Amino acid sequence: MAQTILVFAPHPDDAEFYAGGTLAKMADEGADIILVTVTSGNKGTFEYDAVKLAEFRAEEASKAGAVLGAKEVLFLGFADYELDRLPAGELRRHFIRLIRQYRPDAIFAFDPLGDNLCHPDHREVGRAAWEACSTAHLPLQYPEQLQEGLKPYFVPEKYYYGDDIRLMNRFFNIDATFGRKMEALAEHKTQVIFLVDEILLQAKQAGLPAEALGGQSHFDLLTRAMRQTASEIGKAAGCQLAEGFRYVRYNELVEKILEEKHE
Repeated sequence: MAQTILVFAPHPDDAEFYAGGTLAKMADEGADIILVTVTSGNKGTFEYDAVKLAEFRAEEASKAGAVLGAKEVLFLGFADYELDRLPAGELRRHFIRLIRQYRPDAIFAFDPLGDNLCHPDHREVGRAAWEACSTAHLPLQYPEQLQEGLKPYFVPEKYYYGDDIRLMNRFFNIDATFGRKMEALAEHKTQVIFLVDEILLQAKQAGLPAEALGGQSHFDLLTRAMRQTASEIGKAAGCQLAEGFRYVRYNELVEKILEEKHE
């Protein structure tokens, strides 16, 4: 029976950036990948208005998901940079509903303990995913969902992604799927341009020699940066290119009981 993997991504390109090679690898091995894009990503631009950008990014995300081999790409449609303005527990409620609906073998989400949480959407998705995984199995949590036929469910495996290699304890060799990761990222055309332009703008305003990066396309610069990151993680994993995650199975109490049992 195929594994079901539920991915909570704040923006349309986050899953590809942090886990694209791993998800492509899992899809190749027969897993059903469900990509959940929480916001429309409608503020990451120097070129378009918010409505047009949201339309572009939804189309880009669907194409990127197809490249990775995702079974479904879902859009929750929240506004970019505004998840911290939602009522308390609202995002958790949505995530619990999805967990109960898809009953995944594993989830992927931003690490609530990580250092890439200056973006409010990253922070809110990481926290809500952690809370949802911790409580989706409790029947008194959102009992109205049970009345709809969505039974309580506990997610066995959690893969939390971020930038801090020190937090990573599970690695995936992506030597064979790095190309697919970049092919998927290439579908996010608006963001390839925006992210590189943003970095160059920051460098210029900080008085750094951004012109040293000139002569290369936006995608070439992004590929160079992504390969460098995958190489650094690969050193920790003992391979050429890798992606890493803070992996949690069961919960801390169960983990301790299992450790004691095997001592």
